[in-house]
Amino acid sequence: MNLALFEAELRRDEGVRYLPYLDTASPPRHTTGVGHNLEVSPLPAGWRFPLTDAQVTQLLERDISATLGKLDRALPWWRQMDEVRQRVLANMCFNMGLAGLLTFKNTLAAMQRGSYAVAAAGMKNSAWYGQVKQRAVRLCQAMETGVMPS
Repeated sequence: MNLALFEAELRRDEGVRYLPYLDTASPPRHTTGVGHNLEVSPLPAGWRFPLTDAQVTQLLERDISATLGKLDRALPWWRQMDEVRQRVLANMCFNMGLAGLLTFKNTLAAMQRGSYAVAAAGMKNSAWYGQVKQRAVRLCQAMETGVMPS
């Protein structure tokens, strides 16, 4: 997977914040950087706000690595999809966490068997779709077509 493209997509979808904020999750979580959940993973010792660009990048790289590792353990077939669809699945996992992603049982089964239009329809028919509409529209289109829209 092209990690530079994935990182750029996450920066666009999550935004970049140098100070902590409450995100829109229910219940709200303290977040910083590029969607970094401070309650799950506090800042390293000695770090202070505002974060630097280098610190934001370090957190993001660590979070991406953790997300991909979780996908490898839970859904080992995901690496067999083409790169665009891998990025869609990884983006969803980054956004809602592995536990949230795994609730998409029928959608994940459709992805695994290569029924990408069915998978995209399952993504559209979810609460997640309404919560992150702009992101979700783009990810659904990419899942269905195999091309990531701009």
